[in-house]
Amino acid sequence: MYNAARTLQDKVFLIIKGLAMGAANKVPGVSGGIVAFVAGFYEEFIYALQKINGKAFKLLFNGRFKSFFQYIHGRFLGLLILGMLISYFSVSKLLDYFIEKHELYVWAAFFGMIIGSIYYIGKDFKSWNYKTVCSLILGTVVGISISLLSPAKENDNLIFIFFCGIISVSGMTLPGLSGSFILILLGNYVLLLVDSVNALYDTFAEMFRGDFSFTSNEPRLKMLSILGVFTAGSAVGLVTLSHLLNFVLKHYKNIATATIMGFIAGSLGVVWPWKRTMYKTDDTGAFLLDSSGERIIENYQRFFPDLSIRETWVALIFVMIGVLIVLALDWYGKRTRKVK
Repeated sequence: MYNAARTLQDKVFLIIKGLAMGAANKVPGVSGGIVAFVAGFYEEFIYALQKINGKAFKLLFNGRFKSFFQYIHGRFLGLLILGMLISYFSVSKLLDYFIEKHELYVWAAFFGMIIGSIYYIGKDFKSWNYKTVCSLILGTVVGISISLLSPAKENDNLIFIFFCGIISVSGMTLPGLSGSFILILLGNYVLLLVDSVNALYDTFAEMFRGDFSFTSNEPRLKMLSILGVFTAGSAVGLVTLSHLLNFVLKHYKNIATATIMGFIAGSLGVVWPWKRTMYKTDDTGAFLLDSSGERIIENYQRFFPDLSIRETWVALIFVMIGVLIVLALDWYGKRTRKVK
């Protein structure tokens, strides 16, 4: 009875971890890979993805579905992906609401979580030498450089969309490198993570009501095709990057860990809570709009907080809450390993 309850609890927590990864991946500046790293299943996640290879497809095409499922760690990946899918239609929408209504506090909490992540990864890392220090510095410089880039214009070319899919999954495989922020830099964040996802949600809602009028709705069909190509690119990128990372973690683990710490430290500039959004304008000073009618982000103007106002102190409390969330995850991970 205990084992059965334990198995059910593990399944539920895997789905919750998937929810957290999905929500983190959608927030610009936050990496779903950080969730996997801090929650203690990053290497298992990369290893499972690495099992999606030629042997796996051979098992699948030969009709050995059970062997295929076991070989790719299907239960582990399936529950994680289920959590991510649920997140994209629920938790991420909740996050969108809070970012719109309480943006400062949301960014403050994520800032605290990233600080906690740096502490979590660094506290047990003892392999400091010339190579790992250089890797840390390089990762930090790259992370900061990415945060200072200006976004490009929206591009719905399907080849470019496929490329965006490959790039966007970097947030799941590389902790500290935000896939959603990279999509902003590529100009396609709204198109791929808002408009196309909403189009799919609306399509499912209509089909549930027995309404199939979307089949003659050209803009909707175009959005669905864009989402399909983006998903295909993401799948290819996820598997490809996982093979590369599995090799790197196996042969250069200390260097990889130091670089990841640098990425995460560099990403602090992206999620710095105290910033103003700068929007692109034309020659007349009018705001430029994307395909959904939203203003196009040019970059962020960061500033130091005013300690004389109450809002700043509330935000600092949220920073501490973010740090405590990571420490709580660390505590839970240690407790779970002891029980097992």
